[in-house]
Amino acid sequence: MNDRICVAMLIQRYYPHIGGAERQLAALAPPLDKLNVELHIITRRDPGLARFEYIGHVPVHRLPIPGPKPFASLMYTLTALRLLRQLRPHVIHAHELLSPATTAVAAKRRWGTPIVAKVLRGGDLGDLAKLRNKPLGAKRITSLRQHIDAFITISHEIDAELETFGIDISRRIYIPNGVDTDRFAPVNPTEKQVLRQSLRLPPDAPLTLFMGRLAAEKRVDHLLAIWPAIRHVHPHAELCIIGTGEEESVLRAAAGSGVTFTGAIDDVAPYLQTADVFVLPSATEGLSNAMLEALATGLPVVATQVGGAIDIIEDGINGRLIPPDDRGHLQEALSMLLGDASLCATFGSRGRAFMQQHYALPVTAQRLRTLYDRVRYVQS
Repeated sequence: MNDRICVAMLIQRYYPHIGGAERQLAALAPPLDKLNVELHIITRRDPGLARFEYIGHVPVHRLPIPGPKPFASLMYTLTALRLLRQLRPHVIHAHELLSPATTAVAAKRRWGTPIVAKVLRGGDLGDLAKLRNKPLGAKRITSLRQHIDAFITISHEIDAELETFGIDISRRIYIPNGVDTDRFAPVNPTEKQVLRQSLRLPPDAPLTLFMGRLAAEKRVDHLLAIWPAIRHVHPHAELCIIGTGEEESVLRAAAGSGVTFTGAIDDVAPYLQTADVFVLPSATEGLSNAMLEALATGLPVVATQVGGAIDIIEDGINGRLIPPDDRGHLQEALSMLLGDASLCATFGSRGRAFMQQHYALPVTAQRLRTLYDRVRYVQS
């Protein structure tokens, strides 16, 4: 089963759009190539972007999406089908249960191409919740249940949701996101000081880092609301917020002293290596790549009890796990860690060891290759 295979990756958007799913796919391309998996990324074309280009030696095909949403979704499917007819991949890998999965099902009906579909998020804002609220949502879910060969889950929350929709356990495959544990690795104190200087961050201040899309569900507003109280206890504490999004202008206006916004950052590893604590106060998540990268870098993590964090963070063992939308617990957890360097080091070393063992990119890539082979040979 080591022959070279072609896999078409259907995803809503790709680079230069930067999000968790896009970063994960880009990170997996090199280790998958080593496993003889040839990727073709099929995505939507935003204004100003090329129809086709290579990004990191991976061909990226961008499809036109003119008009309002329903028409744009239809055009995505129709133009993707034309391309899939030319590529004739061995497997189609859909990222999300919306347009990418719908397109994959249409291709399977025509050519019998096996499908794996990754569910990106659970909960009220998750893939299945979105489908339920769309026209013909129940029929679409039934179609996915009938035609998708394997559903990739990245958290036990998502796995439980799929079970309630009648997806048999044999088709629910747990493959969490992977992280490059060589690139995302701790540095020594001297290197940390040099990095802070190069990034123009305070050299000695306790530094908390948030990294993600600046959207309402991330609850960055809660973080900003408690930060004055954090600085009352730790007067020199600094909060660095990496990312962009629809809430950015509102959040910038609400920020007080000791808060820095960086905007979008291509290489986030140096920022993680300079931080002391990572925080993710989201109301809903899939499996946060930023959280995985923070853990791999040896940072203690404060995260809410949603999505994949529940599977990774053990409260009081490798981080703090708190209820969502609970500002009191968020403040208490951050204040405790910022005042205890020894505890931060203990949590951080445990988190990194866990990432190296279970979430390293080669492990994730091998699980995917095994799944691709499985659905291919079942189909044949």
